[in-house]
Amino acid sequence: MLPLAVPLDRAAALGNAIPLNDDTVTPGFLGFGFFVALAVATFLLLRSMNKRMRKIQAPREEDLKQQEWERAQKAEAEKAADAPRKD
Repeated sequence: MLPLAVPLDRAAALGNAIPLNDDTVTPGFLGFGFFVALAVATFLLLRSMNKRMRKIQAPREEDLKQQEWERAQKAEAEKAADAPRKD
């Protein structure tokens, strides 16, 4: 028999000796550690996202209206300059 197979046989025998149910099977400290790590990573990502969102400057409605008015004035001026004059 291979040396590796002996510990596997013992583990299988021990596994059969302990009955598994909802009271004896828990995620344990490793599961709790992963959950805490995911929670911390989520918190840090959300904090970083909020910091970057605050830096974004969206144009105000008044600025947009002013830009549209300026474009309309410029288009009207170009239209008047391109139109043939009546002499």
